[in-house]
Amino acid sequence: MPRVKFADLELEYDTFGDPADPPMVLVMGLGAQMTTWDEGFCGLFAAQGFHVIRYDNRDVGLSTWLDDLPLPDLAALLSGDTSTAPYLIADLAADLIGLLDALGIDRAHVVGASMGGMIVQQAAIDHPERLLSLCSIMSTTGDPSVGQGRPEVIATLAQPSPPTREGIIEQRLASSRLTRSPGFDVDEDVARRRIEASHDRSHRPLASPRHLAAVLASPDRTPGLRGVTLPTLVVHGAADPLIGVSGGEATAAAVPDAELLVVDGMGHDLPEQVWPTIVEAVTRNAKRAEQT
Repeated sequence: MPRVKFADLELEYDTFGDPADPPMVLVMGLGAQMTTWDEGFCGLFAAQGFHVIRYDNRDVGLSTWLDDLPLPDLAALLSGDTSTAPYLIADLAADLIGLLDALGIDRAHVVGASMGGMIVQQAAIDHPERLLSLCSIMSTTGDPSVGQGRPEVIATLAQPSPPTREGIIEQRLASSRLTRSPGFDVDEDVARRRIEASHDRSHRPLASPRHLAAVLASPDRTPGLRGVTLPTLVVHGAADPLIGVSGGEATAAAVPDAELLVVDGMGHDLPEQVWPTIVEAVTRNAKRAEQT
């Protein structure tokens, strides 16, 4: 896969569809590689006439690992001391713009999931002139009073990584069972193969604490979102146990004229059964940009 270089970073990316089509950048979440955007999902967007670009955020996958940075003090962060956060959501949003610059893209549609939703929200606040439309999926505003996850789910995800490949895969499978969509069937063999492939591509246990620190240390985006004028779609699962649906509702309420799509039975994942619904809604939102 190709890479772009800017500042002190290299970002791994790949593409789907015709480069002559309008660009759509997919931004993944906390500790997650770009391959979490399934190739089939990307292909559906390409079939709708978008040039799809997915990439690894800094510190994860095959992009630059910032292991020279100290690990954040998560206990201090939770108590309000943000001094140990090595970077913020705004820095990750600047990486997105750096990717566009390196690829020679003036403006793009952006779609972000979970922490990726936070990144595209911040990009819309800081760099609106570089975006065509915005879609935030299973994310939240940064207001701590909304989007709360279930404590037992958060506690499970915070467990340390086991020392062996098999232990890691079993742990991630167990975690996925807690966060996946209860309203849709899951093939356990397929789920295992995807987790195995992700692990074997890149296992970066130190990425998650630094990504989490960026989330915890970044300010509430609600005031900035009130000034966003881009066509905006917010998608959230009604059964999301990690970021509660109130996070999506608050995001849509903050952005003027935003559309909110709440998917019954959807948790904190993107089950294949809902791909057509999401792709249709994102495409419709993107088309709004052509009318402005």
